[in-house]
Amino acid sequence: MQKILVVGAGFSGAVLARQLAESNRFEILVVDERNHIAGNCHTKRDAETNVMEHMYGPHIFNTSNKKVWDYVNHFAEFMPYTNRVKAVTRAGVFSFPINLLTINQLFGKSFNPREAEAFVSTLGDKSITEPQNFEEQALSMVGKEIYEIFFRDYTIKQWGCDPKELPASILKRLPIRFTYDDNYYHNVYQGIPKNGYTELVSNILAHPNISVKLNDCYTREWNGNYDYVFYTGPIDAYFSYARGRLGYRTIYFERNVFNGEDYQGNPVINYCDKVVPYTRVHEHKHFTPWEKHSKSLYLTEFSKETEENDIPFYPKALAADKAMLEVYKQMAEGEIKTTFLGRLATYRYLDMHHVIDEALTIAEQFLRNTAPLEAFMRFPIING
Repeated sequence: MQKILVVGAGFSGAVLARQLAESNRFEILVVDERNHIAGNCHTKRDAETNVMEHMYGPHIFNTSNKKVWDYVNHFAEFMPYTNRVKAVTRAGVFSFPINLLTINQLFGKSFNPREAEAFVSTLGDKSITEPQNFEEQALSMVGKEIYEIFFRDYTIKQWGCDPKELPASILKRLPIRFTYDDNYYHNVYQGIPKNGYTELVSNILAHPNISVKLNDCYTREWNGNYDYVFYTGPIDAYFSYARGRLGYRTIYFERNVFNGEDYQGNPVINYCDKVVPYTRVHEHKHFTPWEKHSKSLYLTEFSKETEENDIPFYPKALAADKAMLEVYKQMAEGEIKTTFLGRLATYRYLDMHHVIDEALTIAEQFLRNTAPLEAFMRFPIING
């Protein structure tokens, strides 16, 4: 059996390893420098409250891809869950993303969907025909008042830069809705694994052809001991930051226990004004409404620039980052018997379902590959 090394025990690495393992053609080692599997989706029980904690922030699985939905449900029981977010602003507390209720509350109206759509269309800046950045996208869509109340300060806190420096595509993930639907997501399937994400990933990795090694930091020197390497870590780290560090934002939390059943009445509340230093507060018992707890765990979330020992979360992808990424991609093309996949290795913002779909696709292509392994793709871009 050929020896495969998979670097990273998050969804990318776990799904890819499982698919290759089931062919019974490979002996696979999955290595991760952390002391746990599941990457940033890692969950575990809080010792004091027994609440299932999302250790790196809330993760609500949502997708319209039935293949991906069926895949994760094969390895864990998913419970129905609808993510409803509230936003605290200087103008009041609102449902978010912006929907018909938000619009009516903010402007003191009682619009129906058609009236609200017509009204919002008058707010956008018509002089911006091709938005070039986040701010222009917001101003063209919803105008100055909504932009400043909901987006400007929050964006500065979250990304640590002027919204004019960020791509317009970031805002397109939060559409305006002209109905009273306050579901944060718009996908067909949505849920949370009943016993947490770590159990789900553990079940994916549970195969006799897979070994898992934690607390071990991979370096490129390992490559010569394997027939092929799949790398899901940061691409700049793979090359020892030879061309510099790509820009990421990271997040950190202040953990608190509330000696009562409900601290804030909602899973996630965003704080949109700059006078509040944090971006949001999440109360984790609300992510498992099928459970009962006498105490509650809530985390206050802060955002900052990623430093050397921080965990990278969101690629900033500013102009300098994009130029640096192109250099790293060229370097990646020069590697043999190595494929880069996942959000960190390809420096893209990817949701869980995108990551899983990519891993399934790459595994399928690898198993079908009839050329020498050296010829297999280095840097696939499957989800754009």
